[in-house]
Amino acid sequence: MNTIYFPAHERGFFNHGWLKANHTFSFGHYFDPMKIGFGTIRVFNDDLIAPLKGFGTHSHEDMEIVTIPLKGELTHKDSLGSEEVIRSGEVQRMSAGSGISHSEYNNHQKIEANALQIWITPKKLGIKPNYEQKDFSLLKQHNYWQLIVSPNGRDESLSINQDAFFSIGTFEKKAVYERHLSSNGVFVFVISGTVIIGDQSINARDGLGIINVDRVECNPSKMSEILIIEIPL
Repeated sequence: MNTIYFPAHERGFFNHGWLKANHTFSFGHYFDPMKIGFGTIRVFNDDLIAPLKGFGTHSHEDMEIVTIPLKGELTHKDSLGSEEVIRSGEVQRMSAGSGISHSEYNNHQKIEANALQIWITPKKLGIKPNYEQKDFSLLKQHNYWQLIVSPNGRDESLSINQDAFFSIGTFEKKAVYERHLSSNGVFVFVISGTVIIGDQSINARDGLGIINVDRVECNPSKMSEILIIEIPL
């Protein structure tokens, strides 16, 4: 098993007042030639958005964008006519394809929103843009990997234009994740808690890229919420 450790304290950080942005990989004004991405993960941002603030209308092309709110809510509007509120417990997937414009705002008057935004380079270029979101809060169980994103939308997951699998779970005992495709690598992100993988201790908001492994064994030292992304290398 070969690993690349991405500790939280080494992330790029920018305080824009309304936005406190943490970048695991190079993004915007943050550039580190050693942190361009992992496999087809291009962006992994951990954003804190102030009340009544947000991202104005902007455009994307040929990118799969997955948003996972951890606290609060965001209002999404796009050029397809979609207007949705995405809350903690839900997951959003947007395929930018040939081009889409959208905005994301925290319309709550008092509560700061916290969301993970993950950009994946697509398998096919120039597809028709589309948008999808789902509430997984009732499906989540402790000590169980809940599949939330997959290439074919299986097991009630959202579909994505890439051979990528997103699974999330809250664990208090050993969790074993087995890969779906032999050519993929695995990126582990600890949302909360502390997890030991191999001889590496991973704390809250740390990431770990893993290659040359068929299964990943996560050993939490306390109750921990873990996101695993299986991704083409």
